[in-house]
Amino acid sequence: FVSCMEQYRRMGQELYASLYKNHIQMLQCGYSKAAKDWMILEEQLFYRRGPWGHASRSLEPRWSLDCYEGPSRMRRRIQHANTRATMMRMKSEVESFCRRFYFCLACFLQINNAVSQGELTLNGAEREMDKKGSDCNQLTFFPALHESFHSEDFLELCVERQIILQEFAESEKVTFKCSVAVVQGHTALEGVLLFGKEHFYICECFVLSPLEEVYCTRHCLSSISDPFIFNLCHKDHAVGDQMCSRYSYHDIKEIHLMRFLLQEIALEIFFKNGYSRFLVFHDSDRNQIFKRFCSFQPALKSKGITEKSLNIRKHSGGEKTMLQKWQKREISNFDYLMYLNTLAGRSYNDYMQYPVFPWVLADYHSETLNLTNPYTFRDLSKPMGAQTMERKRKFIQRYNEVEKSEGDLSAQCHYCTHYSSAIIVASYLVRMEPFTQTFCSLQGGSFDVADRMFHSVKNTWESASRDNMSDVRELIPEFFYLPEFLTNANHFELGCMQDGTVLGDVQLPPWADGDPHKFILLHRQALESDYVSAHLHHWIDLIFGHKQHGSAAVEAVNTYHPYFYGDKMDLNNIKDPLIKSTILGFVSNFGQIPKQLFTKPHPSRNVQGKSSSGRETVLSLHSSGILPPFMSSLQNLKLSPVIIKELNMFSFLSDCPKGAIGHIVHTEKGILAVEKNKVLIPPLWSKTFCWGFEDFTCCFGNYGSEKNVTTFECMADWGKCLCAVCPSATTIITSGTSSVVCVWELSLVKDKVKCLNLRQALYGHTQAVTCLAASVTYSIFVSGSDDRTCIIWDLNQLTYINQLPAHRASLSSVAINNSTGDIISCAGSYLYLWTVNGQLLASINTTCHPESHIVCCCFAEVMDWDTRSIIITGSTDGVVRVGGRGRGRGMLTHCNKCGKHLVLCRELNPSLALTGKPRQTSPAVTALAVSRNSSKLLVGDDWGRVCCWSVEG
Repeated sequence: FVSCMEQYRRMGQELYASLYKNHIQMLQCGYSKAAKDWMILEEQLFYRRGPWGHASRSLEPRWSLDCYEGPSRMRRRIQHANTRATMMRMKSEVESFCRRFYFCLACFLQINNAVSQGELTLNGAEREMDKKGSDCNQLTFFPALHESFHSEDFLELCVERQIILQEFAESEKVTFKCSVAVVQGHTALEGVLLFGKEHFYICECFVLSPLEEVYCTRHCLSSISDPFIFNLCHKDHAVGDQMCSRYSYHDIKEIHLMRFLLQEIALEIFFKNGYSRFLVFHDSDRNQIFKRFCSFQPALKSKGITEKSLNIRKHSGGEKTMLQKWQKREISNFDYLMYLNTLAGRSYNDYMQYPVFPWVLADYHSETLNLTNPYTFRDLSKPMGAQTMERKRKFIQRYNEVEKSEGDLSAQCHYCTHYSSAIIVASYLVRMEPFTQTFCSLQGGSFDVADRMFHSVKNTWESASRDNMSDVRELIPEFFYLPEFLTNANHFELGCMQDGTVLGDVQLPPWADGDPHKFILLHRQALESDYVSAHLHHWIDLIFGHKQHGSAAVEAVNTYHPYFYGDKMDLNNIKDPLIKSTILGFVSNFGQIPKQLFTKPHPSRNVQGKSSSGRETVLSLHSSGILPPFMSSLQNLKLSPVIIKELNMFSFLSDCPKGAIGHIVHTEKGILAVEKNKVLIPPLWSKTFCWGFEDFTCCFGNYGSEKNVTTFECMADWGKCLCAVCPSATTIITSGTSSVVCVWELSLVKDKVKCLNLRQALYGHTQAVTCLAASVTYSIFVSGSDDRTCIIWDLNQLTYINQLPAHRASLSSVAINNSTGDIISCAGSYLYLWTVNGQLLASINTTCHPESHIVCCCFAEVMDWDTRSIIITGSTDGVVRVGGRGRGRGMLTHCNKCGKHLVLCRELNPSLALTGKPRQTSPAVTALAVSRNSSKLLVGDDWGRVCCWSVEG
């Protein structure tokens, strides 16, 4: 009987212990979630325009490159890193406090429970706590380090697993787990990949135990068997950075099969939101994991590298390969090079195989850059080691010396260093985080000697092309689109050179006039020039083509050390761990050759003007930097009739307008227009969103019908709506008198609007918000207010990015260029042009009449490297003004900070053009749009008329 009672007692005790353990875990999860929610709230309170933003202004601003990929896979966005660092510090403090609190609570409850039963049994950890007393500061959360890492008692203490649990979707069931290494630049983090029903989870700084359980790296030994990958994951890594990210399978845009350290063991996952993750499968079959992803989203199987991969607009005109499109000049040289880099397995996420771009210029000393002179350019048919005859001779001599000395012919090569490596990438981008930390890590914890650092474009070219026999570096994509990496905006102390020069911003060629923006624009123009277009295929042969290795490479003086070639190194057959580690160390430090894409000579690009007629001609002109007819013929524009599709209330010279035009859309099927306080919803443009009613409600309707289909009252809580924008079919952004910017999620079921839910309310303005603009390609939106400020917001994260400085008056209109990311803001009669990162480029007073102010504005998008971009405004005086940066003669205003200027090129008066007679009072221009091929300008006015200017007449 006593034995039986003891058995029941123990069963009850175990049940109680299990319930208690679950209770503690629920407490932990709740407190962790509260801490996470508090961090989000604090970020909203403390950003620059937040309620407590003044408290963070004393902090030193720190800027970091955002990994978001925009058009052509360019990473133009810069983010403020100060807030993130503050959040991480707070997270560490909160977690430290919570751990001490939870353990004190656990010990108190266990001891109290045991005393109440007249029994006190202490395990090893509790005895240790009893010896130390009740002082919470002396409590140690973890048992002694000499205990077994795989003991059950020890592993149960891993509360960091709650980080994963709180990310789980409701009713989640994990169907598969595998160990991974998450590659981030030049480092990697050990992690676990979890497959759920509708989501998958990437858990960083977690380990998959031998029993298939997930623990953090502090509580379980590493599962990585490869010693090199193990060292890579645990080098320079501070313990305690556990993270878990949840992704929907439907959020995946593409998955690419990748190499890592010359081995086919990695996947790069690209998401629709513009970000990507690089995962290495060191102990599982990469291809099987890919098939598992495809089982959840079958469309991934058939996806190759296309325009969608590069985030460039797909043009109609039949199916062509990217090579054919490049030959016909339908895509730019930059787009094609980025396509080849992506196809060859080059990745932003792995600095060992970063995208590689060519040096295109050899003139870094002239006052002006002449792109019609062949001597301005680098010889693209030769590698960097053969740009001068003397240098070429020395490398050929080095190649032949191996044979003369009867050395190992398999190691015979011209170059023992590479044209692309982690240190080269980090040295170019050293002035910008996170590359600053990467560079210091590669240099042993500090910056290199100042004279050896990247400080001058001219000196770097001379070193790589002539002076330094160990330097054959090429360029990276940022040289053609990112001026911010050339300035030391973070004020790093980079050292002092031997001649006394203090390193700061990069020294630019004379033709750049000390302006990073001008350097980038001219450098990109050089890449797209006729000379480079005619010779670029030779460089492609060297890097991606038949001259990459073999006899053709020897003849072209283009052979590198055998360790650089993934096709030559079969690491699985190398049994000696020392040799394998040596090879991997070599690759890690010096880089690797891209995959060979062509085994025959690459065809050349078509000569300018040789492509087909019609639409392809426009595309050809566009991609080569020659402006389409509308752009190049501003002085010859003529008015042409407009037929508004399926909408009788609008017509050319309508006598019965129903109200001012609010939104115009030019589609391939026709021109669509709606009145003020309405916007058309993309991508079908068949539905409208309406606001401005007396009861503060909003409604949805069908285009062409005045009947409102669905009405919602949820917006009434946020005051009177003054403006709205629809960046996608499921997102609507509104704001108004409340000064709060509201982001709504629109639910559609069978093309019917079902519900409108608030995703996020964004605080930053102090007065009514008057205008909004959004860009899906750059994942940003901009709000302008009566408080004379503009704020740039992140469209994905729905967070504050930056503020545009105070304007002269209340904001009336904003617009975003989807090609370049540039932003227009209009206040009164003044127009301001900004970069996507909020740097002022230029400004202009568009009119001398004080009573006239700008009502609407838009961009006529040219290619992103063209300085002649067109800006169009419509004003209360009924005049459309067309201008741009540095175009011919006209009224101009300089920006003292950067020396740029805007030029007013032409004024168009719709009323005068329609009637042929000047009017004393003309209706205000209320809406503007440019056709997709930039051949037509559409103008809507306050009387409900839509006019069109085009070259054809």
